[in-house]
Amino acid sequence: MKISYFILFISFSIFSQEPIEANFIEEIKLKVETPVSIDGFNTMYYINNNVFYKKDAIKTISYNNLQLGNISSANTFNTLKINLFYKDFNSVVILDNRLAEIFKIDFSSMQPYRNVSHISTGNDNTLWLFNQDTQQLEVYDYKYNSTKFKTLPIKSNVLDIKSNYNYCWLLTIDNLLIYNYFGTLISKIANDGFTKMDESDENIILKKDNALFYLKKETTQILPIKIPNLLINQFFVTNETLYIYHDETLQKFQLKTN
Repeated sequence: MKISYFILFISFSIFSQEPIEANFIEEIKLKVETPVSIDGFNTMYYINNNVFYKKDAIKTISYNNLQLGNISSANTFNTLKINLFYKDFNSVVILDNRLAEIFKIDFSSMQPYRNVSHISTGNDNTLWLFNQDTQQLEVYDYKYNSTKFKTLPIKSNVLDIKSNYNYCWLLTIDNLLIYNYFGTLISKIANDGFTKMDESDENIILKKDNALFYLKKETTQILPIKIPNLLINQFFVTNETLYIYHDETLQKFQLKTN
């Protein structure tokens, strides 16, 4: 009898976790195609008409490269080495904090050839990239055109990628895979319908349908985030501040994770 009661208690404690609260802070009018991020100094990065913009309290600057087609993704984790990915031309452009070009990578013209579908920022002069032909995630040094580390082949379609200097999160149809800088798989969590994600301080925000979920670092439990009924066109997180782009407004929320 005592054993049965104990098992019931454990089961209840697992499935009765409270959702993460998101307290509304403010609404910012914003008419852009794709908001990318806002840093700790309230500098905004966004894409409009295939032009990448950086806007602070003083001025707005921009970068465009029409020869490379559409911007597939923009990563501002390191604002001194912003990377823009042009998937149609299998190319990456690295920009400094003035949006000046400091490096351009054309994977199609390099040996060995890499057919890249996703990229994200790595440490120093590296990128995390997913090679569609080998189905491997690589830590690629663009300064020396060399692969420092690579993972075992991944047998599932990749949906999204995020990284910091030490880890990479790869969202596939089947799983969320977490790798360390040496390309070693350190965690694997089943994907229950998530399609996009963002990362901040090694915590992950996941999107499923029109809802958001929170994965705290060094845990495997994914918790729902309690937010108003919004159409989530885009979202990103800076520290514990969640931004949701909805109906030409940027909704700002403070996450209560403790």
